[in-house]
This record gives sequence, C-alpha cells and structure tokens, in this order.
Amino acid sequence: MISRDELLQRLASGVVVFDGAMGTEIYKRHVFVNTSYDGLCLTAPDLIREIHRAYADAGADVLTTNSFGANANKLASYGLAEKMREINAAAVRLAREAAGDARWVAGSVGPLGELPFGREATEEERTEMVADHAAALAEAGADFILFETHGTRLDVERAVRAMAGRPDFTYVLSMTVDRNGETSRGESLASLLAVIGGAASPPAAIGLNCGQGPDAMLSALEMLMPLTTLPVIVQPNAGTPKPVEGRLIYMTSPEYLATYAQRYIQLGARGVGGCCGTTPEHIRELARTLRPVARVHAADQAPTIAAAIELASRPPTAGKTRLADRLVSGAWIRCVEISPPRGWNLDATLAAARQCREAGVDAINVPDGPRASARLSPFYTALAIQREAGIEAILHFCSRDKSLLAMQADLLGCAAAGIRNILFITGDPPKLGDFPFSSAVFDADSIGMVKIQDHMNRGVDIGGRRLDPPTRALIGVGADPNAIDMARELRRLREKVAAGAEFVITQPVFAVEPLQRFLDAIADLQVPVIAGVWPLASLRNAEFMRNEVPGVVVPDEVMRRMAAAPDRDSQRREGIAIARETVARIRGLVRGVQVSAPFGQVATALAVLAD
Repeated sequence: MISRDELLQRLASGVVVFDGAMGTEIYKRHVFVNTSYDGLCLTAPDLIREIHRAYADAGADVLTTNSFGANANKLASYGLAEKMREINAAAVRLAREAAGDARWVAGSVGPLGELPFGREATEEERTEMVADHAAALAEAGADFILFETHGTRLDVERAVRAMAGRPDFTYVLSMTVDRNGETSRGESLASLLAVIGGAASPPAAIGLNCGQGPDAMLSALEMLMPLTTLPVIVQPNAGTPKPVEGRLIYMTSPEYLATYAQRYIQLGARGVGGCCGTTPEHIRELARTLRPVARVHAADQAPTIAAAIELASRPPTAGKTRLADRLVSGAWIRCVEISPPRGWNLDATLAAARQCREAGVDAINVPDGPRASARLSPFYTALAIQREAGIEAILHFCSRDKSLLAMQADLLGCAAAGIRNILFITGDPPKLGDFPFSSAVFDADSIGMVKIQDHMNRGVDIGGRRLDPPTRALIGVGADPNAIDMARELRRLREKVAAGAEFVITQPVFAVEPLQRFLDAIADLQVPVIAGVWPLASLRNAEFMRNEVPGVVVPDEVMRRMAAAPDRDSQRREGIAIARETVARIRGLVRGVQVSAPFGQVATALAVLAD
C-alpha cells in the first residue's frame, strides 16, 4: 500500500485519471444482474481482466478493483460470505495484472447495504464488516482503499470508524450527493465533511461519484470546493439513463464528459474518472483531453510561479498599442473579424484588411481555428495584416492546440513580431471541426493563459525565470452574455479580469436585453467591453447561428424578419439592417463593436459600420 504522502504528492503534481464503470461493462457482456458481479473475480476472471485492460489501454492512471459489493453482508445474499477474502484477493490480483507497474490499484469498498430481513447486527458489528472488507483488499496488495458511492452520513461514519484503528491504510472517501449537494436523505455536504473532519485517521482525499451526471456533478463540486482543503476526485455517471426501445441507455458522449472534466479541473479537482454508464471510450477521451493538464493546471501553477520572483507591478494599459490607447481614451472602437484562409494564399485577406484600414477600422480580429477548423496560422495571418495592410490585428490565442512550452514560445514570438493585441480563448474541441480525431492539448484554459501573459508582461516566464525585457501585450478575453450557466460565466470573467484581462469581446449580440443584464452584473469590474455583432448573410445562416453556435441567441423577431425577405440578396440586406440597428442600440452601453465578415464578405461588415 502506498503512503498517504505518496498519494497526496501524486494528486498535487497533476491530474490523475481514474477508470470508469465496472458494472456497466460486465452487463454489456451479457451477465445477468442476478449474478454476484464481485464473485465473477473467481468464476470469470478473464472477463474481469479484459475490462481492466480496456481501461488501462484507454489511459487510466488508476484501476479500481471489481469489489464494490464484496463485503460479507452483500456476498451472503449469494451464499458467498465465506469467500469474502478470496474474492477480494482475486479482485486485487486481476486489477494488478492489468495495471502493471505504471498504474495504481484502488481497492473498491461500497456501502455495507441493508441487512437481510430477520438478520440482526449491532452498529459495531456492521462497522467491523466494512473494516474487514477494506483489510482484505489491503492485505491483497491494493495501493489504497477507495470508499465509493457513500450516499448517507451513516455510510460515511462507518467508513471513518472502520479506518480509525488503521492509520497505515491510505484511503479515499467518495460520496454521492445531488446537484444541490445533498444526500438522498437531505443531508448536506457540510454535515458529511464534519464527520470526515473529526476522523482519527482522515482520508488522504475525498471524492464525489455517481449522482445524476456531469452537469449535476459540476454543481455539487462548486459547493464542495470551498468546504475542504483535501484533494478532490470526481467520477460522475454518464448522465441519467433514458428508455430507448425498452432499454435504458446512457446518452452522455465521451466528448461531453471530457468537456465537463475540464471544468472540474478548472474548479480545482485533482482526479477525474467515471461511474455508472461510463466506458473505456469515455476514459480514453478523458485521458486524451486531460493528459497534458496532468502536469499542472496553469491556473493553479501561476500563483506558484508568481511567488518565485518578486513581480513588478502590472504595467498600465496605455502605450501598449494603438488599440490600447483608444480604449484608455474612451474612443469608440470599431473592429472587423476576418478569418484566416483555408489555404495559404493571403491576397484576398490582405485586400480585405486594406479596405478596413481605408474605412477607418481600428483593428482586424483574427480568430484561431473557429469551430476547430483547419486554417492558415492565425499568427502568420495577423503578422501579414500588420506588416502588409498597415492595420493592427487582434490575435485570438487558443489553448486547444498548445502545450505550456508552445504557449510561451508563441507569446514570445508575438512580442518579437509586434503582435501585442491578444484575445485569449480556450477553444472549441476538435470533435466539432474538420479533423475530429486530432488530439486536443488544453494545458491551460483562457484564465491560465491570461495569468501566463500577465506574468510575462511583468517579466516572469512560465518556469519562474526572469524575462528581460518583459512583454507588453494588451490582454483581451471573451465573454458570453447569453450563457446558459450565467453564474459560471460571470465567475470565470471575474477570474479572467483578476488574472490580468484588460478588455472583453463578447459573443455575437442579437438581443440587447441580455447584454444589458450582463453589463450590469459586471459594472464593478470597470473593464472595457466590445460587443460582437454578426450581420446575418441569409435565413440559412440565421438558422445555423440560432441552432448550432454555442453562446448565440437569435430572437424570434430576427428570425421572422430574415424569413420575410424573399431571396438571398434581400436576406443579406436585411441582415445588415438588423446589425446596424443593434449597433445603434448598444452604442451607449459598450466601448465598441467587433463586426464579423460572414464568409469573408468584408463589404458586409463595413456596411454595418458605415456612418
């Protein structure tokens, strides 16, 4: 068994990927539920070994033994109580064979369960059964004990008491609560943590597992994090199963789970895996998405770096770029977004940028792989625009494709090339784009990248070494006034500004009222906001924006106006008219607008900005 310090050190040094459901995989292999799944360790070892190997091949760092219900009470229902130690020993052996030396084996201990009718046992005897279960796994060589799916205060109390006399046992205690942070009995997370806090031998880490799915788990995690200083491990279900032609099917895709896993890490979780309904495919996507983050999440690393060297004060915004000076002066900002071409020829892009310069546009926004598309390097595009078209660029800098080392190299390249207006975005997952099998990196999210750039502006690189001279980037971030989870959107924007963000550009705005509510909510930040505006090119374009682009809300009235236009050219003109009306309505609310050039039609964007 590893020591408590070893487990703490591993969780502190990076994100640990746990495996997924065992019962789901057993059931998929046509084993009826009236079978003791734990007893399969003796009767069908090849089947259990195969599942463990699938999770190992998927990239799990921790394999969990098939012993969730292998306590004397539950095994007695199958006439297997006398085989308790033999089953647990086999469970550890099978997991170890798949884990090898590169992975850890967690000994799974589920709740004791209800005693059969007519059977009596004192609470001390019940706790002893839990202790015996854990001891059997430890004696068989589990690296640590994982108490899973403990959904009542009594379950937690039994686990804690079972470990009280065994300070040599390293264990993790994982609880099950709903999205409100309550057990099925209405017990709060705080009450569960009070039990853990008073433990004679406390767990090395705590966890949340099972529950209702990734979104509910996120809500519970947000409640848990302020209540504990212990490392946290998160293992949600694959949502709630839905009936499909007589079957109960889990609808959560691997990509969906991986997206939420990134949010768990952003909140501070140190381990992520899956519970009921998750499969090796879910864990493979988790590992692929989170593996680079496993070194250190940049948002967590930045304070350590900052402490390494006494930082200079944050440089003022003014003087960094022409855009920065206009923001400081209170001038009305006019930007146009032009995507890099899909090929390498920049002639049309540069011609469009020159048109914008001649029309008095302040800067060209250059997106980085919008919707995970494959295009010419946005860095090279921005550089060519500045050098050959004579107008400043705002480079979108996406974390999806860059390791921490690549981020620093590219940010230094921006400084050397004079690209100083940078908008930091986390980026869309590759599954949305042209090459869905491309690997994402996500070493940091937008908050982490803002911290990195802010430190580089102060003269400190990602390794804590002095950077001389410092960079002088103007730091921008994105925001979504139409976010479904507005509390999370506002919290993250506040974190971005605290990290060093100096201006904000929003997702496209079609309805003014949500923008007004959003601006009211962040008024105390006093950060300049530039509103995104998208002139709809056609009714089809409006339908796409409404139904397929996250963070965009196209009101019914706008859809009716676009539908009333009889042909595509009329629809384009109506889209321009709607965008101009939007700009007029929001002019007194924001510091400027970023108008997109749909399908590269810069004339459309300039028509929106025309006086």
